[in-house]
Amino acid sequence: MLFNSIEFLVFLPLVFVVYWLLQKKLFFQNLFLVIASYIFYGWWNWRFLILIAFTTICSYSTGLWIADRQKRNRMNESKWICVGNVAINLAILGIFKYYNFFVDSFAALCHDVGWNVDIVTLNLILPVGISFYTFQALSYTIDVYKQKISPTKDAIAFIAFISFFPQLVAGPIERATNLLPQILESRRFDYKTAVDGCRQMLWGFFKKMVIADNCAFFVSKIFADYQEMSGLTLLVGGILFSFQIYGDFSGYSDIAIGCSRLFGINLMQNFHFPYFSRNIAEFWRRWHISLNTWFRDYIYIPLGGSRVSTIKVIRNTWIIFLVSGLWHGANWTFVVWGAIHAMLFMPLLLSKNNRKYLDVVAQGRILPSMKELAQILSNFILVMFAWIIFRSDTIGDAYQYIARIFSPAIFDEVADFLPSMRLYLLLAFLLLLILSEWKQREYVHGLSVMSRYRWVRFAEYIVLFYLILSFGGAQAEFIYFQF
Repeated sequence: MLFNSIEFLVFLPLVFVVYWLLQKKLFFQNLFLVIASYIFYGWWNWRFLILIAFTTICSYSTGLWIADRQKRNRMNESKWICVGNVAINLAILGIFKYYNFFVDSFAALCHDVGWNVDIVTLNLILPVGISFYTFQALSYTIDVYKQKISPTKDAIAFIAFISFFPQLVAGPIERATNLLPQILESRRFDYKTAVDGCRQMLWGFFKKMVIADNCAFFVSKIFADYQEMSGLTLLVGGILFSFQIYGDFSGYSDIAIGCSRLFGINLMQNFHFPYFSRNIAEFWRRWHISLNTWFRDYIYIPLGGSRVSTIKVIRNTWIIFLVSGLWHGANWTFVVWGAIHAMLFMPLLLSKNNRKYLDVVAQGRILPSMKELAQILSNFILVMFAWIIFRSDTIGDAYQYIARIFSPAIFDEVADFLPSMRLYLLLAFLLLLILSEWKQREYVHGLSVMSRYRWVRFAEYIVLFYLILSFGGAQAEFIYFQF
């Protein structure tokens, strides 16, 4: 079920009302939350429920088993139980998401050296959100093993933790240490929290339906026929895709986090205005925060983090970026995208400037300095060219696309569909996005702080509703559903 659908518009109010009617009966409230979440997820394909149920059962039973072995001081057994569950979950993820990719890559490599091999590919549907809920389940198992959290015996609460519908299919990737205690405890409806949640959802819908979906109209045409486009058009395509993927993914996160607050549950922040970053390191602290901190806590730090020799720190950093790239999909473009960011990160790491910008840019000031503005723009350009690789179908397409931007054809005739009223409106919407988020950059989301005058607030709500209803692009899935 898509957030931006009529079905969800009916589903959410019904779930909200029944959920709070059960406020004084925690067990039944959580049970209803599980039922609603499984309906939400099964709306795509009921067969997906089998896989998430299996992952849930394995992780729940493994947590109890690990705790039992540790209680009996059989630490080696608990270790192998943890390893076994991690291996099972990764194997499922690998088969559904990466099997054909690695088999095809191996066959292509053999062909290049003169060997012809027969390969068997699997015709599997990639379950929506499998990477997200798999990583969430893995974090629970690992945290129980490391004794950061006690395993829950409440099976219904655990199922709700894995399948919580607002963040099930595209995050944030929650930790059991944050989300599970909230599900296990009684929750009270808070009007102010719910109102702010609605505002965050409204801003998320604006970013998805007005920004991302309208950018997608131009981006799909430009990338499909890039060989016929001028360099200037391709540059516009790269810029628009940068805003498309940001509006799409951060828009989903805003909707998910805001929706969760309607149910008295607080999820972690997943984006913090990343395009206002002054270097790549700051960008990665502000982009897809839940995934990046997951990799930090469960891969980077166990490998030694920054407490080892410089060579090993470099190794650990490269591993994180390459794994992050591969996590996004079974294509070498994603791996190269991760490698590009690793290369951009290296000068900051070696000069020990990777932790330089921990504050908000231009904090306490209306405008950035010329230096800060130059840093923001130059960092955006680097990120944009990496996004071109991310968006391309193949490495060859990405190379030709970028090469054509810098070719003498850059000022050739612009494609007919670019200088249109739709593009001019989109540019106005992008300006609204940038100015609004710049104003709110020290807060959580684009509508965090509103005018103290009620009539001004309602006028802003009405304008956003009007833009969403009048200028929302064609209904489309969120980009990160495929990851």
